[in-house]
Amino acid sequence: MADGATSYYGTGHRKSATAKVWIFPGGTGTITVNGKPLPDYVCRRTLEMLVVQPMEVTSTAGQFDVRAKVLGGGIAGQAGALRHGISKALIEADPELRPTLRRLGYLTRDPRVKERKKYGRKRARRGFQFSKR
Repeated sequence: MADGATSYYGTGHRKSATAKVWIFPGGTGTITVNGKPLPDYVCRRTLEMLVVQPMEVTSTAGQFDVRAKVLGGGIAGQAGALRHGISKALIEADPELRPTLRRLGYLTRDPRVKERKKYGRKRARRGFQFSKR
């Protein structure tokens, strides 16, 4: 992965996680997240598969090296943010991939986030336990 080579950038978001993703054409398909290889970073096979989905459906797996910096959230949210960022970076590289990625929902930012805690309640919706006696 050469730093001086042409790169394409995409920002992905999921829950409270943010991923800054750069893809480099002509690579071997290595994915590096926060300086670690993807399998060492996410430690779950299902999350690895989630991250590489945009490249598999567009038949670009192995054509790009991916380098990402991920901040915030947990590993599942970070994996979703990575998928979103990779999808957006692929569109920067090749705008003709947009309909495929859009149809599968990889370009849509998932708006579901944790609901805030309300006063008079234990959590967002759960009330305190009622004791009749």
